[in-house]
Amino acid sequence: MALDPYYEVVIGLEVHAQMLTRSKLFCRCSTRFGAGANRQICPVCAAFPGVLPVLNQEAVNMAIKTGLAIKGRINRLSEFSRKNYFYPDLPAGYQISQYELPLVEHGELWIDDSDGQRKRVGITRIHMEVDAGKSLHEGVAGGSWVDLNRTGIPLMEVVSEPDLRSSAEAGDYLKKLRVLVRYLGVCDGNMEEGSFRCDANVSVRRRGHDAFGTRCELKNLNSIRHVMRAIDYEAERQIDLLESGQRVRQETRLWDVGQGVTRPMRGKEEAHDYRYFPEPDLPPLRLDEARIESLRQQLPELPDARRQRFIADYGLSDYDAAVLTAGRELADYYEQVVEQVAQQLADNAPTMAKIAANWMMGDLLTWFNDDPDKTRALLPAAHLAQLIDMIQRNTISGKIAKDVLARMYASASPPEPPSAIVERLGLQQVSDEGALEAAIQAVLQSAPDELARYRAGQTRLLPFFVGQVMKATRGKANPARVNELLQRYLSATET
Repeated sequence: MALDPYYEVVIGLEVHAQMLTRSKLFCRCSTRFGAGANRQICPVCAAFPGVLPVLNQEAVNMAIKTGLAIKGRINRLSEFSRKNYFYPDLPAGYQISQYELPLVEHGELWIDDSDGQRKRVGITRIHMEVDAGKSLHEGVAGGSWVDLNRTGIPLMEVVSEPDLRSSAEAGDYLKKLRVLVRYLGVCDGNMEEGSFRCDANVSVRRRGHDAFGTRCELKNLNSIRHVMRAIDYEAERQIDLLESGQRVRQETRLWDVGQGVTRPMRGKEEAHDYRYFPEPDLPPLRLDEARIESLRQQLPELPDARRQRFIADYGLSDYDAAVLTAGRELADYYEQVVEQVAQQLADNAPTMAKIAANWMMGDLLTWFNDDPDKTRALLPAAHLAQLIDMIQRNTISGKIAKDVLARMYASASPPEPPSAIVERLGLQQVSDEGALEAAIQAVLQSAPDELARYRAGQTRLLPFFVGQVMKATRGKANPARVNELLQRYLSATET
């Protein structure tokens, strides 16, 4: 969306990522999604008097890994604080979070801007905190329900610097961060289930001015698309206010999905409104070098590094490499296919890597993105490699291969190998010269008008004859051999 050219938008994002621990941050209650209301609570997460929290060390490890992946500074000493505010779904009357001494500070994430240039987005901090419960307002006359299952869920809050200058950049940043946490295995990135949530701080200023404008915080953003739409609307709203001589009021606003507008929620709080103070029931978190180094060694190859390696090792374009490294599971699968293909067709490995990428990025990628059962979409790597091998050896045509691929995807688990499907259905490509010449003669005899026009010089009719031969052989003829024989046959009969 194009803004008034005299203004620029300034955006900072706060992302709450639910860590993939089996239990909550300070108790043993399950974090499983979809349980019945208030089935996953205990005296600790329900804040009964006299209970004491115990820190989940696996959650700490996940936050450290994320900090290392963004090249942040891991603070050897951090502490938890009480963030005091009242909501009906916050049973303690405060949230255990981190404030003055967070776990991670001063990181970065790189995105590709609209001009194709790399852009650094600073990350101010990553801190740990617990989630609140959920208030349910529908279906209750004159009141609300409260579900405390999410109370105590472990979150990482990733706070960016105000370095983003468009809704598109904000979307790219969120996509990049979501890919990263999925690679690390610390968050599933599912915005629909609330395990990857975003608040956006938006302000506008005249171009060329250094001072920031008054910012508004946008909430209720449950998809990247909604984040981008909300930012665009809010920027235009603020510009309209300034152009009409009014001022922007600092506040928290909700995104109304149905109307496509932001609406006032409450005045924007400052840090002092929350009366932060150190959590008295938790000692400071102290980290030693051995623990941090051990977690550093556990980091997988990260998306940016893997994309560059795919370009260098497999000769892929930047676009292809970006698509295939957008998910760790997909990238792992691609490398398995390439390895399998290399074993069967080792004579031209770089070309085979590109061919494998093309097959990955067709129907298979669509199935992978659309099918909740990723294991069904990602057929056995050996099967896809065998299919590629059969094409390269002219056993089947590319058109038939697409049909075989669809049959593998639709078959029961485990899927039938392509060689078995081709054998069972008699789909082997016809390359026998005698059989092809017989088909060509039959086609020419059935199309005397087209044949006469071709002999009269309308050689552009050649594709018509090729198509008719392919149709006559039910797509099983070798297209290259058909072209070769058909041209030779037509040349011989023109005299």
